[in-house]
Amino acid sequence: MKFTCNTKSLNDACNNVMRAVSTKVTIPTIEGILIECGSETLSLTGYDFEFGINTTLFATVAEPGSIVINAKILCDIIRKLSSETVCIETNGTSVLITSGAAQYNITGIDADDYPELPSVMGGYPLFINQSVLQKMVMQTLFAVAENESSKPVHTGLKFEMTLNQLRLVGVDGYRLSVRTETIKYEGEDVTFIVPKKTIRELIKIMSSDSDKDISISVGKRHIIFEIENYSIISRLLDGDFLDYNAAIPKTCTTTVLINTQEAISCIERTIPVIENNTKNPIRCLFDNDEMRVSTVSAIGRVVDYTHANMSGNRVEIGFNSKYMIDALNAADTDQVRIELNGPVSPVKIMPVNDERFLFLVLPMRLKNEA
Repeated sequence: MKFTCNTKSLNDACNNVMRAVSTKVTIPTIEGILIECGSETLSLTGYDFEFGINTTLFATVAEPGSIVINAKILCDIIRKLSSETVCIETNGTSVLITSGAAQYNITGIDADDYPELPSVMGGYPLFINQSVLQKMVMQTLFAVAENESSKPVHTGLKFEMTLNQLRLVGVDGYRLSVRTETIKYEGEDVTFIVPKKTIRELIKIMSSDSDKDISISVGKRHIIFEIENYSIISRLLDGDFLDYNAAIPKTCTTTVLINTQEAISCIERTIPVIENNTKNPIRCLFDNDEMRVSTVSAIGRVVDYTHANMSGNRVEIGFNSKYMIDALNAADTDQVRIELNGPVSPVKIMPVNDERFLFLVLPMRLKNEA
């Protein structure tokens, strides 16, 4: 194998593909990047048996072939090169990398030992604008569970595809985020759950201001996202996801309309005296067109308030401050509507006059005294 390509393009590709290279399983083959070249294109692949990234870029190919090179070593070498182009050639598993005056001789691994990436045959195709999907993800991914301590299936983001509609759902046992968007889709109804890691890597490659579509192909066990010259392959999570529709209150006894930024600022002013969110909730009192926020800890006590338009019963309720701030930030609107049903029922937060985004948070038990 022998090819020449632009150094910066190869460096960018290596950095993106390296994120799919295994760091937990010490198998030399999957600690590497698979490099394959045909007549005019160069392909790079990273894969850890659960998640993979593949990309193609232009190259001048003198001799087609393939090799696996340790990802860290390859990325370190390419990143340090100063010449505009780089030439890589192999002789068996011996690899020669030349760029300007720099010359590296390293040992690769036979490409035949690299695992085959899963394919998705006869899946459900979906095309969605990159910027739309990125916004949907940013309004739901933060609510996805970080670890499997609660339920492994909740460490993924749920996709629900129905006629001309896509819904994303994130849950971690304490909060729920739902985002719905109208899209062009006429296939059969389908749901699938994508691991949080996959979605995080996906949004790093997506462009928030791109008018181009991302292609999604879904199979029984795997999913493939295609973004321009990148393909992201991932296993899907399996299990019983929360019946979130049953968890969302259908009625409320108190409705609060409040300026989003004023509410965020009010809650943030309690943070300096909060020791631990799980032990020191903020106390929110909704009464007389006002949101009064307070908290007490070993550090001290704080009280603050901001104006709110209320209808319904007075409510005093406890919250994890981070969960509330995350929800208010994700709403991405000047004003939000907060719906309550007393101090122990889940609280619903959504933009005013917009049902596309909904956030649900469980309250925290308060002590008798403030």
